[in-house]
Amino acid sequence: MAMNERENPSKIRRICVYCGSSPGTDPAYVTAARAFGAILAKNGIGLVYGGGAVGMMGELAHAVLDQGGEVTGIIPDFLVAREHAIKGAHGLIVTRDLHERKRKMFELADAFVALPGGVGTLEELVEQLTWVQLGRHSKPVLIANIEKFWDPLCALLDHMRKLEFIRNDLGFDLLVADKVNDILPMLQKAADAVPEAAKEMTPEAADKL
Repeated sequence: MAMNERENPSKIRRICVYCGSSPGTDPAYVTAARAFGAILAKNGIGLVYGGGAVGMMGELAHAVLDQGGEVTGIIPDFLVAREHAIKGAHGLIVTRDLHERKRKMFELADAFVALPGGVGTLEELVEQLTWVQLGRHSKPVLIANIEKFWDPLCALLDHMRKLEFIRNDLGFDLLVADKVNDILPMLQKAADAVPEAAKEMTPEAADKL
């Protein structure tokens, strides 16, 4: 069934997924990436991601494509060869730098998910949390805590809250899903609770970040 023929009553049309350009050492990570890719395709939700064809990124994107889903890859020009920019995606956007890449990802996505990954994945996730914390948007942000991968980060955030470096007036809602099948329902529930206007970041606000 073609993408535009599927029913998608949710406010979520595309999800930006951050994940590693490496597969990691635990096969459960790749299994989760492929499972979530299939879920996106079967629910008529497009994937926005880093554009690479290797590691977790490649497994995720190919799983979406294998099920006839929509994939938009966004990659800076200096990573096109290094991360083997994917072929067969519905859209491959090559940006000038990482900043433009992240801004384009934000503009195209209605929600954000972080699968296991490295420093780049962590940086992209934390930047989205910072934007939410500063009130620049209210799009849902979720970490897929596959095999407890993100437990150290959750512990660090709890530590920051206890020491009031994350204050109540500058808090943020970070969704945590331990199972792949829980990701989409959690995001949809969170998205339904947020007015459309509150999700968007104005171009002026984006330019200041």
